[in-house]
Amino acid sequence: MKSGFFPDPFARLASRILISVTAATGFCSAEVNQVEKIAEDVYFHEGDIKGHGHCNNGWVVFEDYVLVIDANFPSGAREILPKIKAITDKPIRFAFDTHHHGDHAYGNQLWVDNGAVPIAHTGVVEEMKKYESGYFGGKPGRWEEAAKSRPDVASSKLKPPTLLFPSELIFDDGKHRVELHHFGVAHTHGDGFAWLPREKILFTGDACVNGPYNYLADGDTGEWVKTLEAARKLGATIICPGHGPRGNGGVLDDQQAFFMELRKQVKKYAHKKPEEVKARVDAIKADMQKNERLARYVGNSLSGQVEKVYVEMGGKPFGNKQAAAEEHWQHAEAHGRELAQKNAR
Repeated sequence: MKSGFFPDPFARLASRILISVTAATGFCSAEVNQVEKIAEDVYFHEGDIKGHGHCNNGWVVFEDYVLVIDANFPSGAREILPKIKAITDKPIRFAFDTHHHGDHAYGNQLWVDNGAVPIAHTGVVEEMKKYESGYFGGKPGRWEEAAKSRPDVASSKLKPPTLLFPSELIFDDGKHRVELHHFGVAHTHGDGFAWLPREKILFTGDACVNGPYNYLADGDTGEWVKTLEAARKLGATIICPGHGPRGNGGVLDDQQAFFMELRKQVKKYAHKKPEEVKARVDAIKADMQKNERLARYVGNSLSGQVEKVYVEMGGKPFGNKQAAAEEHWQHAEAHGRELAQKNAR
């Protein structure tokens, strides 16, 4: 049977419904752990966040080398390395860390061992010094904690990026052009984007996700909205997020709208006491879930997200730290369940 051929009217109707739903939501139908060719020499791989905490990856095959987008966890890097080699025998020369979190940068050593140079915005190393302090001579940091629950981390070593850029870095061989950009603070203070202007494809890291995967603790939601606005001005038609399925430009719009609505909701209670704000979390959640564009972003971490925005607006943390623990658990649950459970106690 040829691709796209449907044997009866019911199948044709189902196909039209699927296409309509995909266009309306911005979702695409690629499967987790499957390589998807999204343009000539450009590939997207949706990582298994639920099973292994892996981020999404991308790679671009240039004339003489391969650029990988996000290093992933070591186990995630080992997942996609043979898939890249099955497509091309060109050397993997560069691995771009969109930010410093473990599921996007802890796999750097594997790429280095395979001949690649880790690249990132200058803020990524600064964030690593702040949070992954064991490597830089301070007290044990997130790397050491992750190693307690992730054998792939324990068997590797932290390798900070060594090729750094302050605002942008461009790869262009005449056929393909990839621009690495830093537009400001978002998910972290070192977020980078990979923009393919000819194909209008944007790899966002966790500055934009497609689902309930937003972790706010290392960022600033007010600045995040501005950073997303700068990214929107690129005019991308394909968005490859840090987690969740790829989609059209509407994914970037929805991510920004989620933060704008979250800030709008919290602002109504910005001058109230922490316990009063905490008591309104369920109501805020219900309101946001009514919005079809935003509902997929609303998850179990909303309490911690409300608290983070409330603190940004001048409030004090919720007294028993429960909301922050819940948000940390939600983020870390996908990136190492034992660590998450320990930190939430």
